[in-house]
Amino acid sequence: MAKPIIPASALSESEAAEELTLLADEIAAHDLRYYQEDAPAVSDADYDSLKRRNAEIEAGFPHLIRENSPSSRVGAARAEKFLPVEHGVPMLSLDNAFSDEEAVEFDARVRRFLRLDEAIAYTAEPKIDGLSASLRYEQGVLVQGATRGDGRTGEDVTENLRTLGDIPQRLKGSGWPDVIEVRGEVYIDGEGFLKLNADAAAAGQKTYANPRNAAAGSLRQLDSKITAARPLRFFAYAWGLTSAPFAKTQGEALGHLAAWGFPVTPQTQRVEGVEGLLAAYRAMEALRPKLGFDIDGVVYKVDRLDWQDRLGFVTRVPRWAIARKFPAQQARTRLNAIDLQVGRTGAITPVARLAPVTVGGVVVENATLHNADEIARKDIRVGDMVVIQRAGDVIPQITGPVLDERPAGAQPFEFPTHCPCPLKTPLARETTAGGAETVVRRCTGEFACPFQRVEHLMHFVSRRAYDIEGLGEKQIQAFYEEGLVTAPADIFRLARNETALADLRTRDGYGETSVNNLAAGIEARRTIALDRFIFGLGIRNVGETTAMTLARGYGSLAVFLAAMDKVADGDPDAIAELDALDQVGEAVVEAARSYFGEDHNRQVVADLVAELTVIDAEKPKTETAVAGKTVVFTGALERLTRDEAKAQAERLGAKVSGSVSRKTDIVVAGPGAGSKLKAAADLSIQVMTEDEWLALVGS
Repeated sequence: MAKPIIPASALSESEAAEELTLLADEIAAHDLRYYQEDAPAVSDADYDSLKRRNAEIEAGFPHLIRENSPSSRVGAARAEKFLPVEHGVPMLSLDNAFSDEEAVEFDARVRRFLRLDEAIAYTAEPKIDGLSASLRYEQGVLVQGATRGDGRTGEDVTENLRTLGDIPQRLKGSGWPDVIEVRGEVYIDGEGFLKLNADAAAAGQKTYANPRNAAAGSLRQLDSKITAARPLRFFAYAWGLTSAPFAKTQGEALGHLAAWGFPVTPQTQRVEGVEGLLAAYRAMEALRPKLGFDIDGVVYKVDRLDWQDRLGFVTRVPRWAIARKFPAQQARTRLNAIDLQVGRTGAITPVARLAPVTVGGVVVENATLHNADEIARKDIRVGDMVVIQRAGDVIPQITGPVLDERPAGAQPFEFPTHCPCPLKTPLARETTAGGAETVVRRCTGEFACPFQRVEHLMHFVSRRAYDIEGLGEKQIQAFYEEGLVTAPADIFRLARNETALADLRTRDGYGETSVNNLAAGIEARRTIALDRFIFGLGIRNVGETTAMTLARGYGSLAVFLAAMDKVADGDPDAIAELDALDQVGEAVVEAARSYFGEDHNRQVVADLVAELTVIDAEKPKTETAVAGKTVVFTGALERLTRDEAKAQAERLGAKVSGSVSRKTDIVVAGPGAGSKLKAAADLSIQVMTEDEWLALVGS
């Protein structure tokens, strides 16, 4: 049986803090793959489950809410290949509802806030499954187009958006504000998606898993000619910055957008009260398979714009709107085999190999089975007819077997006790820092396991680590199999191995230019920042945020490595120093002790250091008004973004914390500050406004 998840209300404070840390890193990684790489690795349903779990824990432990909390973040940072665009008004996301009861509660919350007994009018709009975009018009002329990015800063894709026939270069009619940001969704309809993939397959090029990925990949091309050749469409449904009001209701605003030349969804309807919300959902659910484009739910919005203004926002979402998500789409197919995949940290993931089946317009041949306990709990056996579920996802899941169709002789799956690698290393159950056993089974071979070594190398060259241009997963796999690259240092040796480079130039798919670019890309990363160096090592539980914390905490590579040697040797002072760093807990301490306690790992690091120049972390200032002080930012900042404020404080030598405690020196409180402000008052901690903070630090 699978180990039950501990209810959020039953977690201890240390358990809650540890799980929030893991959730923040996991969700951030999924956001990066979804928003930047257009290659999501989990289903929408699984992603929503992670977000809901995070929200439940934060509700029970508000003082533990982290600065990088997923509840305060929208999307992901823009990709560096595009210029930044600051949105005039942030492009925020929506809360989700998954049941009639949650839709009823949404209506009740709105009426409670507005103190109304009467039924409220809403618009019910189809939730298009595409890529959000913002179009800035000045004097009726399109001057700039951008992706959502992290909600505040998007990517400049103006020239690409100009190629879409649905987007007017100049607004039609009259009555539009002098300046307006029109928001909407870029998508590809079903017919266009099938043709795009067929053409790509015929040309031997990459095909896309679903229309959403195809739309995102097509819009985020560096060459607008490629975008122009793709069947991209656009629906307008909202607006951001405007120089003047132009409507009194959501419905009226959509009518104006249509009159100005934008396509708007004809399925949108105005409904009254909670009965109207539920009826609109049923109607849209029935209409879904008949539409020519993908939708994954219905968006409810309060129709009156003055009421929208009164309702305002809470954290990163509006109070006046919510997305009612459709349930996952399902199909049946035969389970032909169960294979095991070995991850970078040795975690063993069982993968179902299926008879191909179409679910929601996508051909599915593989599905994750998560872990051994999940297989046993659902009693899934090779040969079973199984139910496949997806909700706009790329990696679907198996909900369970069809027992009435189980073939005679089908045996329960016996999870192997040893890794499938040639070494057949024993598998062990993972334990938490507190010693509790988890459902994860890991290969204990570390770098001796070839599967883990390849995954480590892929992590090393990934975008958030060394980001070596021209060296991706395909090249790493090939180079490893040939023995050219078996450890990180080998990558840098390859760049100066003229014999190996000359051999590469003779191979199909390489050539003079690509090999020269590869060598140049490697050489460009021979000088690396300390935080990227640490992140690239692939230490378990050390994500980007923790790597930056370690870099700033130790300052230089020499100091960091000396400290890690002491941690590995069990030095209590070194362990205490590491544990005292912000956002570092038992899980990170144990991971560092384990990693640097392995002689093989130490040699990998030593060989790598011999090839690199590692730049010291920026040293915090000591002669400022806030040097050495612990600062907490809470509420909405109006002159700085939260990231800018945090970076500013750290540059001035302050330590930024996500929670208020007796160690806190200053709380900077903006509009909407809640529990942290109360905690500051209870502890008699100095509280100041954003303006007072800026005056203190001299900005």
